[in-house]
Amino acid sequence: MGILQTVVDTINTYLSDYILIFLLVGVGLYFTVRTKFVQVRCFGEGMKNVFGNIKLKGGKQSGGLSSFQALAAAVAAQVGTGNIVGASGAILIGGPGAIFWMWIIAFLGMATIYAEALLAQKTKAADVNGNVEGGPVYYIKAAFKGKFGKFLAGFFAVAAVIALGFVGAMVQSNSIASNFAGVLSDFGADATTVKIIVGIIVALIAGFVLIGGVSRLASFTEKLVPVMAALYLIGGLVVLAVNIKNLPAAIGMIFKYAFMPQAIVGGTIGAALKKAISQGAKRGLFSNEAGMGSTPHAHALANVKEPHTQGTSAMIGVFIDTFVVLTMTALIVISTLYCDGTINPALPGTEGSAVLGVVQSSNMVQLAFQKTFAVLFGEQVGSVIGGLFVSICLFFFAFSTILSWNFFGKVNFTHLFGKKSSLVYSIIAIVFVFLGAIFQNDLVWALTDMFNNLMVIPNAIALIALGGVVVSLTKFGKTEKE
Repeated sequence: MGILQTVVDTINTYLSDYILIFLLVGVGLYFTVRTKFVQVRCFGEGMKNVFGNIKLKGGKQSGGLSSFQALAAAVAAQVGTGNIVGASGAILIGGPGAIFWMWIIAFLGMATIYAEALLAQKTKAADVNGNVEGGPVYYIKAAFKGKFGKFLAGFFAVAAVIALGFVGAMVQSNSIASNFAGVLSDFGADATTVKIIVGIIVALIAGFVLIGGVSRLASFTEKLVPVMAALYLIGGLVVLAVNIKNLPAAIGMIFKYAFMPQAIVGGTIGAALKKAISQGAKRGLFSNEAGMGSTPHAHALANVKEPHTQGTSAMIGVFIDTFVVLTMTALIVISTLYCDGTINPALPGTEGSAVLGVVQSSNMVQLAFQKTFAVLFGEQVGSVIGGLFVSICLFFFAFSTILSWNFFGKVNFTHLFGKKSSLVYSIIAIVFVFLGAIFQNDLVWALTDMFNNLMVIPNAIALIALGGVVVSLTKFGKTEKE
């Protein structure tokens, strides 16, 4: 495990610090310019498309999903542990300034995901039974004919199956199990036993949804996503209200340490800035998934009149994920743990050596809620309520991501091995969900980062190659409500 961890970490260093940043920023800038800032021009249109037709019971659609169901499945994938554990890890390693770079990546990513959803709609196809499928493997083949296109599509499909269906699902179940084990161990429960039980429960429920197909997935996510987001945001607002005096300082830290990260993570300004930006890019990708090629699988299924419509809806998914949910996490952590000295931003260190006490990315949000609720309900009761609240939120976030990621992985697995392989994939995916609950946390995260990064490469190449198609389908004039 130690050797594998070293190898994976080395690969990730080159991918996330150089290749990933170049591709994400480059592709985002490319489509931002070519679409004339579609994320700004059509932001209002996207909000109307999403919230003007919101339904929690959209029903079964013929040959696909409603636009909101497709977005719900996409947001279910986006809003996961990356918004809690990933954001906390970015802050702990890259400093509060990493959040600023996550914002930049997300802003550019809104143009990228617009292009992804547009192309997914343009290149989607129906099988003999009328079931619609689409995603990067379809537009990669449209971009490159012949053997090169097949190779890139196959490379993406393999990376997607591993990153989303197998290893990625392990990260989500690992976070769920570790969090519950941490909370319940305070009551004398055995951590290993808790992880095993949680792993079994999550695997069984995920298997029920996964085997039920896309219609069951849509039915779950269209109800689950709005409820889980509202629950977390309400709890987060309570924390920020209690710590309102620290809020200006917390916002200030994000901007200050975006350009002066050496003051908190140590090293030279160049090395510290690279760490802050790379953490922002890496965790930003894991959080909003723009450019990774995961959510186009959901957006391809939307029944809309034209691709542009779903493209604008897809942008709102990134906005909700990063600028709403992830930013809430960042403000919660910084206003409680940094502003009160639990983590001392004036003490130089690397990768959390400045932490006073045992603070890890997996428990930062939990500690923040516990500290705040202790003020409201007393030390003992507040600690219990805060810990359980975060565990419940994390369960919803991670479980919804497991559902969508498993479906995305399934699309690519059947692309590689045929429709008859669907049941085999489902069984393997369920096993990985269980194993994730009891597996080593650091290695799981490292493997997920690696395969997420590898997915970006063929997806980004195809997006650039089809830039002209995206522009031809983009509305540049004043749009009317569909």
